[in-house]
Amino acid sequence: MPYRVDPQLVNEFRNFGGDTVTTCFNCGNCSAVCALSEGDIVFPRRFIRLMQLGLTEKMKESPDPWLCYYCGACSDTCPRQAEPGELMMSARRWLTSMYDWTGISRLMYKHDYFEIIMLALVSVVVLLLFTLPKNFGFNLLAEHPEASQSVMLQFFAPKDYVHVGDLILAALLGVLLLSNSLRMITWVMRGANVPLSAYVSEFKELVIHLFTQKRWGKCDNVNKWGWLRHIVLVTGYATIFILVVVFLPAFQVENTAFHWTSLLGYYSTVVLLGVTTWMISDRIRKTEQIHKHSELSDWMFPILLLLTALTGISMHIFRLTNMAMPTYYMYVIHMMIAVPMLVIEVPFGKWAHLAYRPLSAYLQEVRKHAQPSEVKVKSFDLVPGT
Repeated sequence: MPYRVDPQLVNEFRNFGGDTVTTCFNCGNCSAVCALSEGDIVFPRRFIRLMQLGLTEKMKESPDPWLCYYCGACSDTCPRQAEPGELMMSARRWLTSMYDWTGISRLMYKHDYFEIIMLALVSVVVLLLFTLPKNFGFNLLAEHPEASQSVMLQFFAPKDYVHVGDLILAALLGVLLLSNSLRMITWVMRGANVPLSAYVSEFKELVIHLFTQKRWGKCDNVNKWGWLRHIVLVTGYATIFILVVVFLPAFQVENTAFHWTSLLGYYSTVVLLGVTTWMISDRIRKTEQIHKHSELSDWMFPILLLLTALTGISMHIFRLTNMAMPTYYMYVIHMMIAVPMLVIEVPFGKWAHLAYRPLSAYLQEVRKHAQPSEVKVKSFDLVPGT
């Protein structure tokens, strides 16, 4: 297919954190020092050149930015201080905005205030859900004054209603991530005649990379604690998500009683509080290359995750100590933080990489089953129109 050049793309990338695109003179040092750059995977050099030439369609076809784990070796050794590692980060932001058919990601990355507005709007909607319906929230509590003296969550947030809301939220997230992922697959596999059997036989790669991020371990210049920290964070995040979405009828206790599922909740709380505090501290100290440059999207998710954990454990303590009204108020505050985080940050923000990164590794393996001529098409020759 013909490829058009977009001369404005270099300027547009500044909105995604790619301020040093024109500084790079494509010497190839970054690819030479990258432990993950091998065979047909030649980054960051190749993708940076695509950015400079404004070849947007070829960029959308490339999974290269997602195969980078930002160890920082390329930026540390760049003779031009072009920050190739950060350019790959900006490329991931740009690709996230391209995959998103709603346009929300693009607006969030181009305008910081839009992300804040979206989070605030969802928070307001959550607050209204607790104040307007007669059979839910504060209006239901008014009908049962005894519940203001002793914790009775069944008269404030009936678990049946909350559970339905959780399922709807999970379905919404699933639809958004799946539809955006399908757009990614369509672009990355465009022009490649790959048999269906290849998608099936290589599916294990998707599962492996989803749960292990094993390519990260190949990075020579990366802090190995970063990989372990990431894995532990995912386990804590996944545990609390499953408890709330799937097992809420057992997890949400309506009085001051203790239920064994709280032990899993404690694990998630310790993980989320510890790891997010660690991550935020690293970004403040900026001792590693990956933390030297931060956009609002890099800060927002760990901060919201930290606040979610804090409000969640606070609500739990209030419930156990039979502090009725503080329990209800903290329940609302907790939901006003957690729901916007899930609705906005997961499908549209940085944490969408949870889907795109393992998917890119999977598609890279699938493409190896294409015919030689089609693999050549995917080699991203830098001549427009090829």
